[in-house]
Amino acid sequence: MLQTLRIRNLALLEEVALEFEAGFAVVTGETGAGKSILLGALGLLAGERADKTIIRQGAASCEVEAALYFTDARRMDSLLAELELPPCEDGLLLLKRSLPREKAPRITINGSLATLASLQRLGELWIDFHGPSEPRRLLKESCQLELLDLFARAGDTLAAYQADYRVWRESIAERNRLANETHLAPDQLAFIEAQLAKLDALELTDEAIEALERDHLRLSRAQELSELCASLESGLAGDDGLTSRLGGVLREARQLELLDPASRSLAERLQTASIELDDIAQEVRTLGGQLNFDPEQAEHLASRMSTWLEVKRRHGGDVRAVAEARETLRRRIEVQGDLEGALARLDGTIAAARKTAAASARSLRTLREKGARELAKIGAKSIAQLGFKKAEFDVRLVPLAELGPQGDCGVEFIFSPNVGEPPLPLSRIASSGELARVMLALKTVLADLDGVPVLVFDEVDANVGGEIGRIVGEKMAEIARGHQVLCVTHLPQVAGLGDTHLLVEKDQSGDRAIVKIKPIHGQRKVRVSELARMLGDRTAKSALQHAEELLKA
Repeated sequence: MLQTLRIRNLALLEEVALEFEAGFAVVTGETGAGKSILLGALGLLAGERADKTIIRQGAASCEVEAALYFTDARRMDSLLAELELPPCEDGLLLLKRSLPREKAPRITINGSLATLASLQRLGELWIDFHGPSEPRRLLKESCQLELLDLFARAGDTLAAYQADYRVWRESIAERNRLANETHLAPDQLAFIEAQLAKLDALELTDEAIEALERDHLRLSRAQELSELCASLESGLAGDDGLTSRLGGVLREARQLELLDPASRSLAERLQTASIELDDIAQEVRTLGGQLNFDPEQAEHLASRMSTWLEVKRRHGGDVRAVAEARETLRRRIEVQGDLEGALARLDGTIAAARKTAAASARSLRTLREKGARELAKIGAKSIAQLGFKKAEFDVRLVPLAELGPQGDCGVEFIFSPNVGEPPLPLSRIASSGELARVMLALKTVLADLDGVPVLVFDEVDANVGGEIGRIVGEKMAEIARGHQVLCVTHLPQVAGLGDTHLLVEKDQSGDRAIVKIKPIHGQRKVRVSELARMLGDRTAKSALQHAEELLKA
C-alpha cells in the first residue's frame, strides 16, 4: 500500500508531504481547486509521460516521491530482479521522479537510477486508475471479455490457447509465404544457384575466415613484409647479427664459469637466450618464405577474398549471418524439387495445429460459460443494490465464425435498467450514470481477484446522488477492505465514509495562486464544515447537522 507521498513544485502546489493508511481515502475540494495535482503525482510515479510545463512557475524542478509497503513483495521483487534493480527491503518500495527545467529527467527506484519504462512496468503492479472515462470502456467487448476472464480465473487457460493459436497462424503464414514466394522462375533459380556456389566455395567458420583475411593482408603488402622479414633475419642471424655476437659473449661466459663456478647460472641463461634467438630467426625465415606467393596462388586468394567481401556485404556483417543465408538459399533450392510435397506437408501441420487450437478454445469457452452464469447472478445482485431494483443483467457468450486471438467466442453484457424493458446490450441502452453504477458493481464483484493493491477512482460517482450516492460510497468502502482505495469525489455521502479525508484548497490571497492539500480526518469540525460545503452551505445549520449525521452513520 501507499505509505507516504511527497510532492514538490508540481503545477500550483509548492510542497506537501502526506501519510496514508490502509482502507478508504477520499479527496474533496471545490471544482478547480487542484485535486488533479494529487492524481497527477501518482500518475508520474506510475510512469505516465510528462513535459516540463507541469513544473511550478519560477521553480527549477518538480519532484514526486513515495514509499510503498507490501506484506508480500515476491511479485514486486521478481520484477525488480528482471529489471536489474535493487529488491524491496522489508517490503518497502521507494520511488522518486525528478523533472528539472534545464536538465534531463531523473528516476530512482530503491535508490538506483532507472528508466521510464521500468517505472511503467512497476506501476502496473501497484496502482490502477479508474477515471471518468472508465465506465465508457464497459461498452467495448474487449473490456467485457477481460472482466469475464478475470472473474472466471481464465488467465492461464487463455494464455495456453493463445500459444496454440499462434502456432496455427504461424503455420498458415509459412504456407502462404512458401506458396507465394518460393516458386522461382528459371533465371531466379540460376541466380540463387550461382550465389550458393559462391558461398559453398568458402569455408564459413570464424577460424577459416580469419586466416583468409590474414593471408589476403599479407598478399596485399607482401613486398613490404618480405623486406621487413629479410632485415629482421639479417639482424638476428646475419654475419654481424645478434646470434653471431652472442656466440662470442657465450664463450667468454664459459671461461668465466671455469674460473668462478658461482657464475655458472649466467652462462646457462646466455645459452638459453642464444637458443631462443636461433628459434626466432628460424620463424622469421619461415614467415618470409610464406610471403612468396606464386601468381596462381595469389590469384586464387584474391578471388576468395573478393567473394567473401561480396557475400558479407550482401548477407550480413559476420560469418554466422552469411552461413544462415547459405542455408536459406539451400532450402529454397531444395523446395523447388518438391514444392507440392512441401505444401502438402504444411497443410497437414496446419490441420493439426487448427485441431489443437480448437480444443484449447473449447476448454476456454467451457470455463467462460461457467463464469458467465456466476457473474450474471452475482453482478445482478450487486447492481440491484445501486438503485436498479427491477433491473436485469446477463452475460452471454457470442460464438465466432472462426478462431480469433481471444478464442472461439466473444461476450456481450445484457442489461435492462427498468421493469418492462427488454434486455439489450449495454451500448444500446445505458446512460452515463447507469454505466458508472454497473461498472462500480462489477468492480466490487471483481475486487478480490484484482492483485493491484492501490485503486484510484476519479469521480466515478459522477451522475449519481441521493441515497444511491451513499451506496456508491459503501461499495468503494467495501472494495477498500482488500485494497487501498483513493477516491476523488464531489458527493458528501461518499466523502463521509472515508477513513482518510484529504482536502484540496486553492489559496489566491497573494499575488500567485497556491494549491494546498491537507488531511482533515483528525479534525472533526473542519471535516463537518467541508461536508456541509459539499451539501450546499457550510454555514447552514441544516447542512452542518446533515454532515454530522453522515459522519456518525
